[in-house]
Amino acid sequence: MTVTATSVDESDQLEPQAAPVSRLARLARLVPAAVAALSGVLLYVSFPPRTLWWLALPAFACFAWVLRGRSWKAGLGLGYLFGLGFLLPLLVWTGVEVGPGPWIALVVAEAVFVALVGAGITAVSKLPAWPVWAAALWIAGEAVRARVPFHGFPWGKIAFGQADGVFLPLAAVGGTPVLGFGVVLCGFGLYEIVRLVLEGRRTRVVQRSAATVALLSVAVPVVGAVAARSLVSDKAEDGTTTVAVIQGNVPRAGLEFNAQRRAVLDYHVKETLRLAAKVKAGKVAKPDVVLWPENSSDVDPFADAQAYTDIDAAAKAIGAPISVGGVVERDGKLYNEQILWDPVKGPTDTYDKRQIQPFGEYLPMRSLLGAINKNWTSMVRQDFSRGTKPGVFTMNGAKIGLVTCYEAAFDWAVRSEVTDGAQLISVPSNNATFDRSEMTYQQLAMSRVRAVEHSRTVTVPVTSGVSAIIMPDGKITQKTGMFVADSLVQKVPLRSSETPATKLGILPEIALVLVAAGGLGWAIGAGVRRRRAGDV
Repeated sequence: MTVTATSVDESDQLEPQAAPVSRLARLARLVPAAVAALSGVLLYVSFPPRTLWWLALPAFACFAWVLRGRSWKAGLGLGYLFGLGFLLPLLVWTGVEVGPGPWIALVVAEAVFVALVGAGITAVSKLPAWPVWAAALWIAGEAVRARVPFHGFPWGKIAFGQADGVFLPLAAVGGTPVLGFGVVLCGFGLYEIVRLVLEGRRTRVVQRSAATVALLSVAVPVVGAVAARSLVSDKAEDGTTTVAVIQGNVPRAGLEFNAQRRAVLDYHVKETLRLAAKVKAGKVAKPDVVLWPENSSDVDPFADAQAYTDIDAAAKAIGAPISVGGVVERDGKLYNEQILWDPVKGPTDTYDKRQIQPFGEYLPMRSLLGAINKNWTSMVRQDFSRGTKPGVFTMNGAKIGLVTCYEAAFDWAVRSEVTDGAQLISVPSNNATFDRSEMTYQQLAMSRVRAVEHSRTVTVPVTSGVSAIIMPDGKITQKTGMFVADSLVQKVPLRSSETPATKLGILPEIALVLVAAGGLGWAIGAGVRRRRAGDV
């Protein structure tokens, strides 16, 4: 009886102790998932309008911690959580006017690319010099995301969060792929340094080769960025031009403003006439070039006599050519068009937007979406057509390259204008649809990166703000507020030399994709050999 009683007592004592251990074990298994998601949020916080660019480094360091040494299946899930943590808040502006459905759908789809990168990083994390392979894999993921589906969506490239950072000059070396690679490599290198230090304290053994790679992963991007500053110059190589950026504002924010096309045109005409009065009074310098935003004349001036007359009057009053953003129908097709309007000759040249926005300017799978919900097709009643040629306007002797709004996110679209002779880049945009969200600041940061990438002044005329003038070193010299009528006038340098990034074009991206493919192939081959050895 005594033995039996003792056994029951011991059993009673053991059971309550086992339960907490089990719960702790389950909670411990959730830590990597929580860290992955929070690291993604940390990466988002590093993006504009905040100037916390350096937070990208700990974000990738933490991402490396949750991925290194895990299975590819775990990497897939953890990568997806990292993608959600990053993209959900970054792209929230996409649902400002159309609701959360499209926003969630976009993020769910885009996070798949991050998940695949996460799976790849777990594989290469077992290789020597793994930070190099892992950083290249991230850039390979960005390269794919910038091309598919529906011609890609590069929003959220790591480079676009670095407009205020020390790594920015790397954009002049090899564009957004090299800038992004440097940031991600530095983040992974930081994690590797911490890992090796902790491991060395525990084992009292230092892996010299691994330590060298870790230190170089941090040092090379920083030293490279410092050295690349010599590629960034504000020197006027082809003289200067005085530009005027017009922000006419809109009657009210939101998609419905498109129903007020006449008012939007009137606002931009009035702001130009107001500037002309200031010039006549000697309050501001007379501009050589006047730049209006995208959609500043959604009333087709080639079909509407009053619109034609109003724009022509504005050009004559300011006495300078105007680049007018219009919606034009030609041969039964719609175009998002920039129109070069001369004060004497009238409209003389056009540029049709080439990278049009899916679900905004055209509707993929229209018949399928219409069968699901007719309201979706009513939002884009007629698809815009794509332009086929770069747009470089010669305005009072200055060659102005046009990159319309969404196009600024695409490397090829900006570079093509520079290689076609642009001495200055203009990014006419219409952000009124997205109200006061972070979208306009994210897009402004892209233009700052493009300025450094190609060593060109960049102007950003926006219907409702933020409009800005950006020097070739990426610094903003003037900007407007949001939802105000305003104009900016400044003498800016014209430049014609090409940076290494301009000359190399897509080659740095191809090289990094090949590095990623090589590392992944090596990792897969090593895994196969290990399994075969285990079978033997």
